[in-house]
Amino acid sequence: MSIASRRRLHPLGTHRVIDPPGAMPQNAWKLDNTPVARDNEILCTVDVLNIDSASFKQIADACDGDEARIAEHVFGIVRERGKQHNPVTGSGGMFIGNVEAIGKDLCEQVDLREGQRIASLVSLTLTPLHIESIARVCVQTGRIWIRGKAILFASGLWALLPTDIDENVALAVLDVAGAPAQVARLCKAGDTVVVIGADGKSGMLACASAKALVGERGRVIGVAPSDRSAAARLLIEHNFVDTFLVADARDTLALSEKLAAIAPELADLTINCVNVPETELASILCTKDGGTVYFFSMSTSFTAAALGAEGVGRDVTMIVGNGYARGHAATALQTLRDHPPIHAYFNDKYAH
Repeated sequence: MSIASRRRLHPLGTHRVIDPPGAMPQNAWKLDNTPVARDNEILCTVDVLNIDSASFKQIADACDGDEARIAEHVFGIVRERGKQHNPVTGSGGMFIGNVEAIGKDLCEQVDLREGQRIASLVSLTLTPLHIESIARVCVQTGRIWIRGKAILFASGLWALLPTDIDENVALAVLDVAGAPAQVARLCKAGDTVVVIGADGKSGMLACASAKALVGERGRVIGVAPSDRSAAARLLIEHNFVDTFLVADARDTLALSEKLAAIAPELADLTINCVNVPETELASILCTKDGGTVYFFSMSTSFTAAALGAEGVGRDVTMIVGNGYARGHAATALQTLRDHPPIHAYFNDKYAH
């Protein structure tokens, strides 16, 4: 009998924690990834992992972009920890799979049946995962095709895959579903909004969402290291941004000075969507006193953000990039549907 099966079943999955005792599944070092559904769990077969951008970049850089080495690296993390929880970045990703079994205690509680195809909406950092084999790695998109199984807890979030959107595209969108949903909460008409990392998945959706909300009196400014990428060109050509700034957000003064030159009053809202560290202070300096910084990036150091704001005397509200907001999956997918140029871009990049 496994360690987990001897513990009281808990809706948050604490019965799967092996090490350290008393930890929650997300911050635990190791989970029991036995691929059998307990009475309060859902067992899924897994086809595709979507590793979050910060985590995949770190792994790919450590493996010199070699697909075989990336596969073995991920295999090693899961073998050691029972979950895909990058020990360097602390982040994970999500999966696509089919429901294989539903624990008897959940059968009447969830609107789900065996065989349905779903995407997980909780991080792989708290998802017990068992990998049998890895078939393919896509370095460009951070996706990994596997044969494996995963456990969703009673508290776990999931979404049925839509029928009108390619499932690989849906996976890419759902991975960053929190961004457009939170932007919709934070933006208002007339705002100046700065999106740092505008040319990534979350950045593009954030720009589209913000542009639809700020109205004619508002302004959306996209920031990325280059304006020559397909994503940057799309944002500019289809007016999803009013201005596109070419800047490296790790160069704090350079970015903040460029922003101040075109928007002297600075941003009402700054959205950080980058996948590299050391961009906290630039985000803060782009934001006016009384404004808001939304750190969606999993590369964010909240120590650096808090002490940085204190050090430069900037009174801003800083929001942790919660990947969940009520209805966020539907909001993100609808954002894609509402903006055909972005939908076409996602199809070109992810629908394969």
